[in-house]
Amino acid sequence: MVMLLGQYSTGKTTFIKHLLKSNFPGAHIGPEPTTDRFVVVMSGSDERTVPGNTIAVQADMPFNGLTTFGGAFLSKFECSQMPHPLLDHITFVDTPGVLSGEKQRTQRSYDFTGVTSWFAAKCDVILLLFDPHKLDISDEFKRVISSLRGNEDKIRVVLNKADQVDTQQLMRVYGALMWSLGKVLNTPEVMRVYIGSFNDKPVNESAVGPIGKELFEKEQEDLLADLKDIPKKACDRRVNEFVKRARAAKIHAYIIGQLKKEMPAMMGKAKAQQRLIDNLQDEFAKVQREYHLPAGDFPDVEHFKQVLAGYSIDKFEKMKPKMVQAVDDMLAHDIPDLLKNFSNPYQ
Repeated sequence: MVMLLGQYSTGKTTFIKHLLKSNFPGAHIGPEPTTDRFVVVMSGSDERTVPGNTIAVQADMPFNGLTTFGGAFLSKFECSQMPHPLLDHITFVDTPGVLSGEKQRTQRSYDFTGVTSWFAAKCDVILLLFDPHKLDISDEFKRVISSLRGNEDKIRVVLNKADQVDTQQLMRVYGALMWSLGKVLNTPEVMRVYIGSFNDKPVNESAVGPIGKELFEKEQEDLLADLKDIPKKACDRRVNEFVKRARAAKIHAYIIGQLKKEMPAMMGKAKAQQRLIDNLQDEFAKVQREYHLPAGDFPDVEHFKQVLAGYSIDKFEKMKPKMVQAVDDMLAHDIPDLLKNFSNPYQ
């Protein structure tokens, strides 16, 4: 599964159309914010669009988890099916353009960043699309990129519509894009950026010259090679995601156990809960020291505080070391044994 994210009119729908070399049901393309819904483009026996409420309850589809975002989201979600050899291997997720200002946050009737992070966990590759005239990363887009935390290895950046500027401007645009990304993605490593013009029109040689045309063709080949590798790595990716979730569940159990341990037996439970939520960072540090856990595996403190405020810590279960031991044994023995069964997982 490949998800495309970006501000409006950066060429997300056109990118899918370009790879499929044909239109897909429900595709709307234009310079204004056209795609107003999440569209999953997947293989099907005939060309049709299936509404979100229907697709979310189908047991053979992997979208049951989206029901938690409510009917307001499902009305803005649809599945576009068509027979196509590429779609037999890869499913595309086309997203609404990220808008700037308050309208992104307050006027969407569903949790946009929540939905993107749900898809990010399920996807194999996340393509962030930019165009030379929309390099500014708005606060909303920054929030969306932050929601991809933990999936940084899946992110690829595409500078689309690059033939709209000449070579000198392209060099400046590339520098500005890297500068903007450096402010948002908190990693010391450089992101891989693919430069090109991913649409069906021939490259505008008058702007970029012959060198630019050659560069675009090479970049396009690299990106397509990257996408072709996805089905090969799908098995490894599933095991990887499973291990990641098992580790996250183990750390969650440690945190909940620690919070429950700190609660008083009789009096002043509400005050104790508020104190624990306020000093959550210190509680995380205690858990980290006690069980020798890496700091990078802990959840986001602010988000954890928000969720925790809706629960009564006193009603949590005490931690059962036996259960945590079972998870450790599974990671140490069962997963390696499972991997031995796949002499070659790509066959």
